[in-house]
Amino acid sequence: MNGAELYDDPSFLNSYRELRRTGQGINDALEIPAMNAALAGLLMDGLRVVDLGCGEGGLAVRLAAGGAEVVAVDASERMLAAAERHPRVRYVRADLADFNLPAGSAELVVSSMALHYVEDFEGLVARVAGWLTLGGAFVFTIEHPVMTAPMVAGDCVVDDYADEGRRERTWFVDRVVKYHRTIGSMVATLRRHGFRLELVDEPLPTPEQVAAQPHLAIHRRRPPILLVSACSGPSGDHDAGEPLELPTGNIG
Repeated sequence: MNGAELYDDPSFLNSYRELRRTGQGINDALEIPAMNAALAGLLMDGLRVVDLGCGEGGLAVRLAAGGAEVVAVDASERMLAAAERHPRVRYVRADLADFNLPAGSAELVVSSMALHYVEDFEGLVARVAGWLTLGGAFVFTIEHPVMTAPMVAGDCVVDDYADEGRRERTWFVDRVVKYHRTIGSMVATLRRHGFRLELVDEPLPTPEQVAAQPHLAIHRRRPPILLVSACSGPSGDHDAGEPLELPTGNIG
């Protein structure tokens, strides 16, 4: 199952929500604090943001609470139906494979643990580069490549790291489709499209976190998340003050 099918599957979605409810995942302990820290110096009132793969809107609402105007995009009908509403968040149901916006539409594009479901990373980066105004930022977290590469069963030994492409995993349900690419490949793609790297990080639990939450211990053996923050190059003659033109599919 791909990303949209996966998060609309009732069996998967119930298990995923239980994981988040009980705090047994990596989101609350690692990903959210790391993303908040990476975005802290970028937020300002009226900042135009696009959130790719927004899910139930947690990141979008946090940004809106900080004064941003957010277009939050996801392909999952069930996730968007449950998304938290905020007057400065506009939700759009669309597949990231073909979602597009006019040039210079945003000062910030973000994505939280979603881009490993995207097959054409190069094409997405090219579109993001066009949406951003000069000096705009692209900040995203993604499942770390040591996690999307095949691993020896029952261990943390990474295998076939250099072979990029489609992977199928069992995660609550069978045949979950993700796309593996190396860190070097992602960095090279960003640079080809005019991005300047500001931060590359691998959020890890501290010994104190592991003592309090023993299920996090495995994440000190190998990093579960890659965080990247990059600034855009020139993006054309678009007036940064023009309103954002949304594609069809807007749901509120």
